[in-house]
Amino acid sequence: MPGNAISRALPWVIVGLLALFPVLDSTFYTQLLTKVLIMAIFAMSLDLLVGYTGLVSFGHAAYFGLAGYALALMGPKYEAASLWWTLPGAIGICVVFALVTGLVVLRTRGIYFIMVTLAFAQMLFFVFHDTKLGGGSDGVYIYAKPTMNLGETVLVTLEKLDQFYWLVLFFTAATYFLLRRILGSSFGRALMGIKVNEHRMRALGFPVFRYQLASFALAGGLAGLAGYLAAVQFGFVNPEILSWHQSGAVLMMVILGGMGTLHGAVIGAFAFVLLQEVLSNQAWFGIAAKHWQLAMGILIMLVALYLPQGLAGLMAKLQRKPPAEAEEGADV
Repeated sequence: MPGNAISRALPWVIVGLLALFPVLDSTFYTQLLTKVLIMAIFAMSLDLLVGYTGLVSFGHAAYFGLAGYALALMGPKYEAASLWWTLPGAIGICVVFALVTGLVVLRTRGIYFIMVTLAFAQMLFFVFHDTKLGGGSDGVYIYAKPTMNLGETVLVTLEKLDQFYWLVLFFTAATYFLLRRILGSSFGRALMGIKVNEHRMRALGFPVFRYQLASFALAGGLAGLAGYLAAVQFGFVNPEILSWHQSGAVLMMVILGGMGTLHGAVIGAFAFVLLQEVLSNQAWFGIAAKHWQLAMGILIMLVALYLPQGLAGLMAKLQRKPPAEAEEGADV
């Protein structure tokens, strides 16, 4: 019972501590942590597919980038758009795109599913890369961050770093608790059952395709939320955020943290972004910092080989009592 109470309270404690971070008054680290939190939303959205539904997508960046472009194209060029309609609009576009593509990709399995998701993402990549719709390969600038007003009252000023950080933290926490609630419901248990044995779940009368499509659309919408926030933070979108490199990066976050655990996806996002910052630091590693992807690849391979449950699994192992200690406690 005490352990359960601690596990329930720990996420709230972590959110509370993170909310105090801007007090340190460090612009660089606040920006970095904001990026980490956005990537955590992105990683959790993919973990819903990979870790809980058993669908390995290699085109998840399509929704991340699509939402960024939606923000850039929906609002006035040199004026601030309203967050109240651009955010739901961007997420809605991603959900619709996920539903349409899901109707096709979910009819495939295994390597074919991976390749079809990649194909759709690459098609979207070239739509923005080879046309003037999204500025071509140069991308589009977002000159003014969206406004978040209620009538004449300014609720949040996204131009201010600390306020934007708190908004991102709110969305990250909301995503985590929403997914935890969904996965703890009968819908979530059905998804996990489908991952383990899809044929048995179908034989039991579960509408497997509908469950998978719902999961696919939800994951696309959450990836869109992350993409929207990333576009607001950096004020710029280009086709690279839709590319397979981005899909591979978020998949590595999930693998690094541990598939099938929401906190593992968050840990993986933290670890990946921080490792990228460290390994690409030329002051520490000199010319070798230009090849940080090589070092990152080696680390990911080591995790896959020796920590199949990721960093979250390693933390769980360290928290368990050794067998000898457990037996002594039982005797007492």
